[in-house]
Amino acid sequence: MTLGEKIKEARAAGGLTQEELASKLMVSRQAVTKWETDKGIPDVENLKLISNLLGISVDYLLDDKERLEKSIIRESITLSQYGRKRKKVIKDKVVREKYPNAVIHTLMGIQKNTKQEKIIDNLVGFLTDAPFGIPNIINNVKNIDKEFYLVLKGDKQFFVIVTDEFIESRQMVHKVINQKNEKFEIDHFQFTNCGPIVNA
Repeated sequence: MTLGEKIKEARAAGGLTQEELASKLMVSRQAVTKWETDKGIPDVENLKLISNLLGISVDYLLDDKERLEKSIIRESITLSQYGRKRKKVIKDKVVREKYPNAVIHTLMGIQKNTKQEKIIDNLVGFLTDAPFGIPNIINNVKNIDKEFYLVLKGDKQFFVIVTDEFIESRQMVHKVINQKNEKFEIDHFQFTNCGPIVNA
């Protein structure tokens, strides 16, 4: 049974619709649909929330011999050990050290608004003089410390996030396009490939 099938089965057993689960996790219903159809993988925090909410263990969700290598690995980092450089330069170096012989592409990520955020944004814009795009501003602030990468190592692709505290890697179940300026989606983000990084 795949990760998506396990989530779907546990959700149904808990008497929740996709929309209800999405609401409790504070993600879009489309994100839940992607997870359940194995077109996307929940991040570590969402895996923990799904586990607690549906009364199943993270081990159970990930315990599939074919999919274990696709699991998410998060490791703590200390940026200060790299000296006083721009954070982007340091984070590039962290990824290069983790994947020394790989081709590493920088990604520009934009968090997509949920349906509820779009409705709220429209209401705020119509009822006040506030500019449209308030959820985008909030989401950008929430993700300001994150750098995103697509790592190509042999025939494998890894999606990597580096924050001020950790590096998180997951092997892609479905390969994404790896050409410069190409766009693709993972979970509730849309990414644009900015091309390979220069050796850090």
